Amino acid sequence: MSSTYSQTEITKPSLISTIRAGFETVANHLVLVLFPVTLDLIIWLGPHYQLKSLIKSLASDALVSIDPGVSESAQAIQLTRDFWNFVADHFNLTSLLRSFPVGVPSLMSGRSPAVMPGGTPVLVDIPSIGYALFLLALFTLIGLSVGTFYYTVTAQASLSGKVNWLNALRSWPWSTMQVVALALFWILLFLVVSIPTGCILSVIVFGNFPMGELILFLYFGFLLWFFMPLFLSAHGIFVYRLKLKDTILRSIQITRWSLPATGLFFLLVLLITQGLDIVWNWPVEDSWITLIGLAGHGLVTSALLASSFIYYRQTDLWIQKRLGMIA
Repeated sequence: MSSTYSQTEITKPSLISTIRAGFETVANHLVLVLFPVTLDLIIWLGPHYQLKSLIKSLASDALVSIDPGVSESAQAIQLTRDFWNFVADHFNLTSLLRSFPVGVPSLMSGRSPAVMPGGTPVLVDIPSIGYALFLLALFTLIGLSVGTFYYTVTAQASLSGKVNWLNALRSWPWSTMQVVALALFWILLFLVVSIPTGCILSVIVFGNFPMGELILFLYFGFLLWFFMPLFLSAHGIFVYRLKLKDTILRSIQITRWSLPATGLFFLLVLLITQGLDIVWNWPVEDSWITLIGLAGHGLVTSALLASSFIYYRQTDLWIQKRLGMIA
C-alpha cells in the first residue's frame, strides 16, 4: 500500500489507517529517522553547555533568607539545595535544539543525561547570564531552522511519496521565517495565558478552596480546549505554504469541524509516544544499548509526524468538500 494520499478519494480519515500510512512512509524513507537520532547523539555525546555556577549561585542567594534554625526549615533548605544541584548537574543548553512548536523530536532532551558510555561528556560551564541568553536564542533558532527542514521533507514523503531535496532547500528560508513567526506567536500566547493561570493556581492552592482538585481539573480541561485548535497550526506552512495568519485560521477550522476525531488522534499519538518512551528510556545513560532506544524513538516519532501530515491533509480536504469549496 502506498503512503501517498490520493486526492481523488476525499473521505473522512481513519485514525488507524492514517497512523499505519505514517509508518509505511517512514519505512520507505528511513533517512527521516536520521534527524531525531542525530539530534539525540549531539545532546548525549556532544559538549554539554551547563549553567552550573549560575544555578548554584542563584539558589544559594535565594536560600539565605530562610531561617535554618527550625528543623522543618533546615529540611526544606536541604531538599531545595539537592533539587537545584541536580538541575545544575543535568541541565544542558543543547537540549534547546529540540525546539517548539516545530522541531526535531528528541528523547535525550527530556532525559538530560549527565554521563555517556566511557565516562562523562565535555562540560562547558557558562559564566554569565548574557552568554547563556545568547546561547539560548542561538540553539532555539538552530532548532527551529533544522526542524523546519525536517518537517518539510517529512511532509513531502507523506503526501507525495517521495522527497525532493532541492525543492526542500529552496523553500527552506521562507518556511523558516514562518516557523519563527509562529514560535513567537506561541511564546506571546503562553505569556498572556500563564499570568492569569499563575494567579488562579496560587489562589486555589494557597486558599484551601473546597473541591480544589475538581477546580484544577476543570481549569486544565479549559486550557486544553483552548489550545487544541492550534495543535495543527504549523502544518499549513508545509502542506499549503500558508503564512502565519492563514495557517492558524486553517488549524482552527480543521479542529472545529473535526474536534472528536482530532482530539482522539492526538490522544492516540500521546499514548503511543509516552508509552514507548518508557521502553526507550529503559537502558542506562552510560550504555551503548541506549542507541536501540534512540533508533526506536526516531522511527516512531517520525512515523507519527508523517501520520499527522496525512491526517491534516485528508481532514482538510474532507472538510472543504463538505463546505462545498471543492468539487
